[in-house]
Amino acid sequence: MGVFFTSIQSVVAIVIMIAVGYLGQALGWFDVKFSGSLSKLIMQVALPASIFMAMMKYFDPASLAKLSAGLIYTLLSIVVGYAIAWLAIKILNVPRGRRGLMMTAINGANTVFIGMPLNIALFGEVSVPYLLTYYIVNTLIIWTVGIWVIASDDPTLSSQNKTKTKLDWRHLIPAPLWGFILALPFVYIPALKAGLMKLTFATMALTDIGGLVTPLSLIYIGIMLRSFGILNMHFDGNVIWTLIGRFVISPLVMAGIILIGFHTGITINTVFQQTLIIQAATPALAVLPILANTYHGDVKFATNIVVSTSVLFIVIIPVIMVLQSL
Repeated sequence: MGVFFTSIQSVVAIVIMIAVGYLGQALGWFDVKFSGSLSKLIMQVALPASIFMAMMKYFDPASLAKLSAGLIYTLLSIVVGYAIAWLAIKILNVPRGRRGLMMTAINGANTVFIGMPLNIALFGEVSVPYLLTYYIVNTLIIWTVGIWVIASDDPTLSSQNKTKTKLDWRHLIPAPLWGFILALPFVYIPALKAGLMKLTFATMALTDIGGLVTPLSLIYIGIMLRSFGILNMHFDGNVIWTLIGRFVISPLVMAGIILIGFHTGITINTVFQQTLIIQAATPALAVLPILANTYHGDVKFATNIVVSTSVLFIVIIPVIMVLQSL
């Protein structure tokens, strides 16, 4: 029961910070441009700084080499997840305009705005590089396979027309990933790292800026939940199956792959395991409604998925933490 109450307290702390953003938006404190500016500050400044300093504090060449197993596990879990989601949309006869969104919602995680603060609350900053392995694979697949799947499901296109997917290659190397890339020379060259650590003003500034990730990300989620409208949640059959895919099937697939890896000699530490499983059960990616609008999908369905998963994760995560401790 200790794990359960620890998880509950971590989630409650997260909910309080989300509530700040939600109430602030409800009171009209934030104008239309604020959430966009906040998102840029998190993604392009705070998160790269957080990842960079986590690499400096907790990783050396030996431990960094072990991250490759997480990349493999994440890739396999998402590939299997897409295969299961494809079978599901066929069996459930999901209408066009929802199929691609459903498949991507099941396999695309909100790793930054909820996944990052959630992981830090549960496991501490030491888990940040582990989370990064999930983030890298998840981001690459969302902006390649995910985009293609959603675009191919565009209901305005006839079966004879080829889908023209506009792929923004900048998404494949997002700003947070640069925090990892720039940290690599410091990890592998001890003299370089030692020199940086002597610059107290630099490390203090980067640490403080990185510390903005958790509160600002959760305030941003609160703003988005208010904008989308929590009371507008609607649970039809497609939504329910998407929630089952996101919160049950996705983490189970990840856990199964980790278990197989354990029996084949590809092992990772406990915090790494827990991080990957938790990330596999985080809410659906926040940009889903934007992608739905771009490719003429069901925007209300996409918005409903984002809101529903962002609310229900509060209940799901403590349960997963307890199950992992058994």
